[in-house]
Amino acid sequence: MDKVLARLRESKLLLWGIVVALLVGVAIPMLIFLPRRNQASPPPNPEAHQEIVTEVITSTGRASLIGSSPTKGNPNAPIVLFKFSDFECPYCAVAAGNMNEFVGKHEADILYVYKHFPLTQIHPEAMPSAKAAWAAGQQGQFWLYHDGLFVNQNRLGEDLYVELAEAMQLDLEQFNRDRASAEAEAAIQQDLALAQQLQLQGTPSFIMNDLLIPGGAPPELFEKIFNQINAAIKSQSEPQ
Repeated sequence: MDKVLARLRESKLLLWGIVVALLVGVAIPMLIFLPRRNQASPPPNPEAHQEIVTEVITSTGRASLIGSSPTKGNPNAPIVLFKFSDFECPYCAVAAGNMNEFVGKHEADILYVYKHFPLTQIHPEAMPSAKAAWAAGQQGQFWLYHDGLFVNQNRLGEDLYVELAEAMQLDLEQFNRDRASAEAEAAIQQDLALAQQLQLQGTPSFIMNDLLIPGGAPPELFEKIFNQINAAIKSQSEPQ
């Protein structure tokens, strides 16, 4: 057991080193331009923020963290990737395309979880689009609607929400009722509460298991982190 724990600690340190290197070389310049949510007291540095994220994730049960959020991939996968996203955020649209490829490649080994993080202070259509996507999800079409919103991001608004619902042959009466419901508001507020607890600063924000990944991270970093976490998990099953 001690050897297993030591390997996991070493792997975690290696992963954190990769992320810190990215923050210094690539992500910090990009993060300057990422849509941000006002925070009265953001974490003083990336290391402190990672500690907060680890504490929240490891102290909360997996089922509670996922809740009723839309997911892709293997429900029983040992690796969970959370994306906190805003349908009006242009960087989230780019990330959505990257995640389609990444999750598709690893769908047997990863569970991808979408969390609503509408930045209502700067994006007037963030909340209406989130509620529309949630309503589509009540009819089993969240991911198709999700893709439609991002592809048509320059047209976000009431006409598009109805147009997408009609194109997907959703029950329009139910769709309109669901997106205006207290349940839609509660689901999104629950995601926002988790984002606040994690002290996330903008969109998109990613967390793979308990590792915080910068929003401007390139697809290659996700591959590196996935491979390191996967190797650490597999090492646990090896004879000691």
